Amino acid sequence: MDCIFCKIIAGEIPAVKVLDEELVLAFMDINPSSRGHMLVTPKKHAENIFEISESDLAAVIKAVKRCATAVKEALKAEGVTVLQLNGKASDQIVPHLHIHIIPRWENDGLPVSNWEMKPGDMEEIKGIARKVKEHIPPSS
Repeated sequence: MDCIFCKIIAGEIPAVKVLDEELVLAFMDINPSSRGHMLVTPKKHAENIFEISESDLAAVIKAVKRCATAVKEALKAEGVTVLQLNGKASDQIVPHLHIHIIPRWENDGLPVSNWEMKPGDMEEIKGIARKVKEHIPPSS
């Protein structure tokens, strides 16, 4: 497999590891958008949120909470952006599920959550919600 994160997990490519557990690896991003930017990824390859098992996703989310709390405390960050992308249209670059933990400070200039807030059409919003509800599978 030619997945850079699988190679990091296998120890074929070096990484600055923060957390290394049975199902999850967290490591520092070598192209950080802020001080302390890190990635949390499952050790078992899954390209995106649609492919990962619920048990692996649960382990990843638990690790994200622990790592986000730790980096916030360690760097005295004022906030933390938690970001996960799925597919090229969402700007996912590495096709291995990963969650970014990005420490934030007031006026840091990062455009991560900088979309325009404008009222939507409530009837359209309700119609979309009805369609989505029809496709939600039962929880396991």
